[in-house]
Amino acid sequence: MTNTTLTTSTATDPTPGDLDLRALFEPRSIALIGATDKSPWSLNTFQNIRGSNFGGSLYLVNRSTDVVHGERTFRSLSELPEVVDLVFVMVPTTAVLPTLQEAVSCGVRAAVILTSGFGETGPEGKAIEDEIVRFSRSSGLTVLGPNGNGFINASAGITPYGLPIGRPLITGSVGFVLQSGALASSVLQFAQSRNVGVSFLTAMGNESMMSVTDVMNYLVDDDATSVIALFLESVRDPDEFRRVARRALEAGKPVVALKIGRSALGARAALAHTGALVGDNAVIDAAFEQMGVVRVRSLEDLILTAGLMAGLGGGLPGPRLGVVTPSGGASEIIADRAEDEGLVLPTFGADTTRELQAIVPAFATVQNPLDVTGYVVIDRTLMRRSLEVVARDPEVDFAVLLSELPRVPGNDPELTVTAYGDSARSVRSTAVPTVVLSTVLTDVTEYGREVARRTNFPHVVGGIEHGISAIANAVRWEEVRRRAAGADDAPEPRPSVFDSEPSGMWTEYDAGRFLASHGVPVVPTERVTTVTEAVAAADALGYPVVVKASADGLGHKSDIGGVKLNLRTPEEVSEAARSVFDALSERTTAPVALLVQPHRSQDGLEMLVGVVRDPVWGLTLAVGLGGVWVEILDDAAIRVLPVGRRDIVRAIESLRGTALLRGARGRAPVDVEALALVVERIAAVAHGLGDRLQALEINPLSVTGGECEALDALITWTLPNPGTENTL
Repeated sequence: MTNTTLTTSTATDPTPGDLDLRALFEPRSIALIGATDKSPWSLNTFQNIRGSNFGGSLYLVNRSTDVVHGERTFRSLSELPEVVDLVFVMVPTTAVLPTLQEAVSCGVRAAVILTSGFGETGPEGKAIEDEIVRFSRSSGLTVLGPNGNGFINASAGITPYGLPIGRPLITGSVGFVLQSGALASSVLQFAQSRNVGVSFLTAMGNESMMSVTDVMNYLVDDDATSVIALFLESVRDPDEFRRVARRALEAGKPVVALKIGRSALGARAALAHTGALVGDNAVIDAAFEQMGVVRVRSLEDLILTAGLMAGLGGGLPGPRLGVVTPSGGASEIIADRAEDEGLVLPTFGADTTRELQAIVPAFATVQNPLDVTGYVVIDRTLMRRSLEVVARDPEVDFAVLLSELPRVPGNDPELTVTAYGDSARSVRSTAVPTVVLSTVLTDVTEYGREVARRTNFPHVVGGIEHGISAIANAVRWEEVRRRAAGADDAPEPRPSVFDSEPSGMWTEYDAGRFLASHGVPVVPTERVTTVTEAVAAADALGYPVVVKASADGLGHKSDIGGVKLNLRTPEEVSEAARSVFDALSERTTAPVALLVQPHRSQDGLEMLVGVVRDPVWGLTLAVGLGGVWVEILDDAAIRVLPVGRRDIVRAIESLRGTALLRGARGRAPVDVEALALVVERIAAVAHGLGDRLQALEINPLSVTGGECEALDALITWTLPNPGTENTL
């Protein structure tokens, strides 16, 4: 929850190898270099530090002016009476590096660079920025920026920040890390307006030396921060982001992220269905879900979700909610939004119904959500007494109370405080967690904050629309956290040995042989180059058979009439083989061949299993219904590799077409565990290929009960790197 008392942050020792940011974010002395009355940035930073009751030393450095902001200045760092912990640099672009060199020579360990004109301006500015990074790394100087606003360590009362900070600053336990300085003020303003207390806030600037993940790592170890909220334009180091997100999950600290860029921008393998299914946005969703990062779609949801989870101290135990409101209309809106978000409103049990009927007016209808009616104006105890009963229902995981903080003093302010105090005690003592939700999204007034402080009233989530989203996010995070505690590890990648580096595209025959050699069940296949060989292969395999076209660069064979099914006699095979050879000769001058396979019955369900390379997150698995279904349903579950079997089972069961897996329309049900085992094997093969692989697709993978068999496959290789070893 929020409070207005500034307390000193204490961080545990960072993980070995991590950047230690305590010198930067917890300084006991600060020097503003380039301080001047001519700059609003300088004045803002000075006033912010002074206004936070910073307990350390603050020095102003200006080479040509004796007094700035009404205080004495120093000509250089060497004139200061002590070595400062942090320098806040506001000098012109060309003077930044000499300033940092002087700071290091004086023993300074950390710097914030407010100045712009570096990598964000083009190659020339980037060259200057790179020189600063090289110097800083070699000298042990920790740098935030350039082109950044600084930071607000609200819990410690340290606020070297270049934009105005509203006062009083409401402190709490949400740490904000933003890749946009322009949004920082709006985020801070909205958080304060909804009584979401801030422990920390920074805008990263150019991330020249320090990245979002470095600050996340610091906040995982920060005792004052319980929730980490991110605005992300990009994830620069996915592996490091994954590692830090896992640290946060293990520490019980939710990470909530607004990641922009939901359009499909990444290049995909054009000949694979998988490429059409795995868009950039789907991969981001999958990656964040696997890491336990709550992804939101708006700044409002970012702040409100973080505020709720800070108030709860984590997530919510399950999707079943019991709702108490004073409004029938609000009840209906909540019911609709709960369904949107996958939340469940269980029917109250007989005991709950009986107890509620003894509390609410006779004209009220006892159901979930519960509308206690406008009678609350007469009986102020009606809501809290009903809440206590609803929260005891064994089918309810958590309760929701629709209530608002007062906006202005009423006729009897003390009576208001007493009523809110009684409600606060009820909410905090319910049998399951209770979330307080307001009807609409409005600012919490100073009077409302004062009542909340005096009564220890729980955090109020703003508005039904965003509030239900925040509640669902808290439920999903808790589910991921529980799963992570018992998650199975992904299998070891399956290494592959090649006589020479693979390249181009491997169509069905070569791809099938490769997969079969790695333990993936593949339909028996004979490759032939003449009609006579086709008939001989069919005789050996046994009828009925399938004849398919095979040629380099050939994608979807059915598009050219290159697939002939259910051939039952040598004559049918001979005719089909000639037809396919003719179709191939019209379309390619490359060597052509036919594949002959046993014809499988239509009893099995066709699945698609594919892996494509995402430009950010790397190899990404897609599982969906295959064959004609992939075109019709456009339905796939996405996971970033590596992935374990339990997660694959959940992915399969999340498909919209999951009814077919359960045996719809007379089909035999699919053994999902057996299917997941094969998918896990395919994923391990793909993961073992590493950077060699661009795309791998099996479509269809025929599944009958617990039997799986790849009927067609395609592998696209990346261009080989000179000097790569042949063995992974």
